[in-house]
Amino acid sequence: MKPIGAFTFVLHSHMPYARLAGRWPHGEEWVHEAICETYVPLLNALYDLAEEGVQYRLTIGITPILAEQLADPDIIDHFDAFMEEKIAAARADIPRFRGQAAPPAAINPIAATAARLGLEEEERRAEVVPTSEANPHMAYLAEWYLSWFELIKRSFDARFGRDLIGAFRRLQDQGYIEILTCAATHGYLPLLGTDSAIYGQLRAGIASYERHFGRRPTGIWLPECAYRPAYYTEDGRLRPGIERFLAEQGIKVFFVETHTITGGQPVGVAAGEVIGPYGEIKRRYVIPTSSVMPERYATTFKPYYVSDTTSGAQADQHSGVAAIGRNNRTGQQVWSAEWGYPGDQDYREFHRKDHISGLQYWRVTGPRVDLGGKDAYHPDWAQYKVHQHADHFAHLVEQELRAYADGTGGDFGLIASNYDTELFGHWWFEGVDWIREVLRRLAANPLVELTTATRFITEHPPVEVLHLPESSWGAGGNHFTWDNSETHWMWQPIHEAEQRMERLAAAHPNPDPATRDVLNQAARELLLLESSDWPFLVTTGQAGGYAIQRFSQHAERFNRLAASLEAGQPDVAAAAHYWELDRVFPDADYRWWAYRPSPAHP
Repeated sequence: MKPIGAFTFVLHSHMPYARLAGRWPHGEEWVHEAICETYVPLLNALYDLAEEGVQYRLTIGITPILAEQLADPDIIDHFDAFMEEKIAAARADIPRFRGQAAPPAAINPIAATAARLGLEEEERRAEVVPTSEANPHMAYLAEWYLSWFELIKRSFDARFGRDLIGAFRRLQDQGYIEILTCAATHGYLPLLGTDSAIYGQLRAGIASYERHFGRRPTGIWLPECAYRPAYYTEDGRLRPGIERFLAEQGIKVFFVETHTITGGQPVGVAAGEVIGPYGEIKRRYVIPTSSVMPERYATTFKPYYVSDTTSGAQADQHSGVAAIGRNNRTGQQVWSAEWGYPGDQDYREFHRKDHISGLQYWRVTGPRVDLGGKDAYHPDWAQYKVHQHADHFAHLVEQELRAYADGTGGDFGLIASNYDTELFGHWWFEGVDWIREVLRRLAANPLVELTTATRFITEHPPVEVLHLPESSWGAGGNHFTWDNSETHWMWQPIHEAEQRMERLAAAHPNPDPATRDVLNQAARELLLLESSDWPFLVTTGQAGGYAIQRFSQHAERFNRLAASLEAGQPDVAAAAHYWELDRVFPDADYRWWAYRPSPAHP
């Protein structure tokens, strides 16, 4: 029986840069939570499937700035303390829920660990544990958590040798997964002010990828799925489309939101209401917006070559780079707040946490049940739903591929289901188990071919060329989330730093070693300044103060280094100090930020 179509999960793994940035509520704890709840459980699931002989395929992006953090010795060592706290918290909850007084050593595990590590007083946030009435089910859950945390710790230490990047690399080398790259610090490429800044973000990201994974990438997750085509600036210069930069680096495929392919209204994540003033970016595109979409019907069931818009509007000229759109029907089964799987009543409730240990002992219970009314969590009930929902999703994938094949006279379609990796395990606690069970079912279905992004376009090359519009998967499908009334002030310092970096690269063609070190550190500070996380966190209100602090910090560091270079007195000591604070992108080369002349006009 021949397959009628193909499927790939596309998981985008990214965390804001947080090395040595403190802990709760913002800082390294973000990364530690993702390691504990998402990355280690996902690796366990993928390794379990491989050891069972399941021939699965999966596409996963790991952003360079996340890879740098996952490989950082300090973050790894601090993860030990994080896991000790979790294990101690679960262990202390057991006697508490049995109605017994907790022993002194277990009374306040979080505060005790914080004190041992010399953390600030505000981080010691556990209360003294009182004797309470017995609650057998809660005691059982505390024991269950203790076993779960101990499994994560054993897996991290023994199964994966405290080397998560190496564990992902082995899966790619064995052909189970394809690892996508990204811009170095998740810089929002369409809004960067110079072509050298776009090139620097991509080149630094690829250098990091090669160092960590031992090969060059062929696929990329553009930060925030943000794309823009070529356009003319006000002074008549031609700025290439994003696809031109990707082609230069040997990238063969990237991903875009559903509406970028279909030309319809934003759906899913991008369909959120946009509140507040926002001026559309006014650009004179190489290809007029009226001709962005072809007359023929465009579908996310197949990839398209992206037109080489710097060469004119001829539809038959393309960049050699393919775009794959997110499949909305399968995506909504997870993303939808109304009927997505994670909202099921028996899954663990994310938002309610125990006031002493911080552990999550409750289930969703119902969509309109307030936190105080949540029922206790039952892991066995949740696992039953995992299998039900995996059955449903696997059937949906086959159904969608069959409908596409029937409607096109037998075309071999592709479903790309794109999600943030951290949605699984962290936000949807059972989500990693669900991915494992979906892969198990689809691998056993002869009608569905499990694939990866590059593998699919190699075996089924695009046959059509598409002019893609400017877009993202942010609210409204545009740039609002990153450029709005709350964040617009950030872009002038970024653009000024980008132009300054170009001038520094031009002024130092053959620097001495000390000057080169300062130039390279200035480039790293520019990369960190450009991170899309800072405006994102301001817009969403999740950690606005933290984001502004980090943004301002990297701007100040860059300006200090740049000023010293411009004065002919490179601040070597400051550069060395900043390197020790961040320790990212050791292979960064300031020459990547050299001025890039505009392509010739068509």
